Amino acid sequence: MGNDEACVFCAIAHGRAEASVVCEDEHLIAFADLQPVTPGHLLVVPKTHVVGLEDLPPETGARVWELAHRLGRALRRSDLRCAGVNLFLADGAAAFQEVFHFHLHVFPRFPGDSFRLVADWRVRERAHLDAVADSVRRGLAALDGPA
Repeated sequence: MGNDEACVFCAIAHGRAEASVVCEDEHLIAFADLQPVTPGHLLVVPKTHVVGLEDLPPETGARVWELAHRLGRALRRSDLRCAGVNLFLADGAAAFQEVFHFHLHVFPRFPGDSFRLVADWRVRERAHLDAVADSVRRGLAALDGPA
């Protein structure tokens, strides 16, 4: 398995650092976040060192999502306060990624918790949205290569 000796998540995944592990298999490990947004905040981490989405193999991404889905359902059945669940991915420094090893946050939500997303939530004009959609379609075409 890929391993970056300086990466804290690699150290956790390979037993060189402590963590409160919820579950793991040969591909993934899920553990309690050291700085939780709410009690029950978990991280789902591939055991192979992958920096971000650009490097994440699709099959690993599917495994991450499947485990996050299962953990979200488990949080609702736990004795932790959980009226909802957020899945949060920070990909890159501009998106507030702090540990540069891909990880998906899974955390319980409840009325009055402290987590907030602040943004400009205004409705946009259709022409603007069409231009955005066109740009993303071009990005998809670039991924797929020449036809």
